Amino acid sequence: MKKYTVGLIRVLTIQDEELLNLHGKLIEKAFPELKVISRCIEDQPKGIYDEKTEEEAKPKILRLAKEFENEGVDAIIISCAADPAVEEARKLVSVPVIGAGSSASALALAYARKIGVLNLTEETPRVIKEVLGDKLIAEDHPEGVSNTLDLMTDWGRKEAINAARRLKEKGVEAIVLGCTGMSTIMIAPILEKEVGIPVIDPVIAAGAVTLHALRRLDVWGDVR
Repeated sequence: MKKYTVGLIRVLTIQDEELLNLHGKLIEKAFPELKVISRCIEDQPKGIYDEKTEEEAKPKILRLAKEFENEGVDAIIISCAADPAVEEARKLVSVPVIGAGSSASALALAYARKIGVLNLTEETPRVIKEVLGDKLIAEDHPEGVSNTLDLMTDWGRKEAINAARRLKEKGVEAIVLGCTGMSTIMIAPILEKEVGIPVIDPVIAAGAVTLHALRRLDVWGDVR
């Protein structure tokens, strides 16, 4: 089995090595062909949760992307559902750059045509809206949650379940998780059990798209 090396960029500043590597471990478990090296941007302990924090993060993401390319990775994943700096990074580096938000949205359309988004806060990431278009029929978020750290509490997890139930009541047939912090707490299988419809984890989705991109390059070569 061929192994590919993937650089994964976390947009939450993390000191704990186990937590830093968690998204990469999830991808490696789902896709053994991928070896993931994880790094995080600096000085953003609450991650990206609005336009201001996204703009602050972009130059930091691009520095890491270039660093990964210089080290010879086969692809780069930006592990954030807003796909921050994905378009800019694709112009900067020569390897595939995959965003978690667009990956989850695209895979959701393979499951259903009535899609709901479970967000961290009130606003659905722009890239998810763009990919889903008129197939996005409902949006919701956990009450009282304002950042990724809140999702790691018992009450934050409970509110996420409540929000997923509300989405199903609105007629959605699949749910996209609009924040990779929900991948951190591995809530997708819990929500699927609770609501009985597919829940698309953005980190796992990014791994799936990355593996497809790399296999495509092996079969067809770079046709750009």
